[in-house]
Amino acid sequence: MTESVRQTGGPTEASPEQRMPEWDGDHVHDMSTDDGVVDGELGIDPTELADEDLIREIHSLHRTRLDTLRHAADSALANHLRRTAELETEYLARHPGREVDPARLRDE
Repeated sequence: MTESVRQTGGPTEASPEQRMPEWDGDHVHDMSTDDGVVDGELGIDPTELADEDLIREIHSLHRTRLDTLRHAADSALANHLRRTAELETEYLARHPGREVDPARLRDE
């Protein structure tokens, strides 16, 4: 997501991803005082997570999704979107043949 899908008439405002300080899921970090950030990244690289940890992280993000969407600062939402994409991409890479529930399919 690089642009807002909603146009406001003026110059296009930066998307949440473009205006993001770092976010740890609970509060915004001041990057100048955060010792846990490596190369501007937050969290462990998804490729380094065990399957159980990967699922736990995805579950946590999905559990907080609505609250983040409705009430978090743009920077928090942007980081939430980025981290969700990273973790879900890793999950799909590990499970390309995941079981699809036939009840969740739509007629085309």
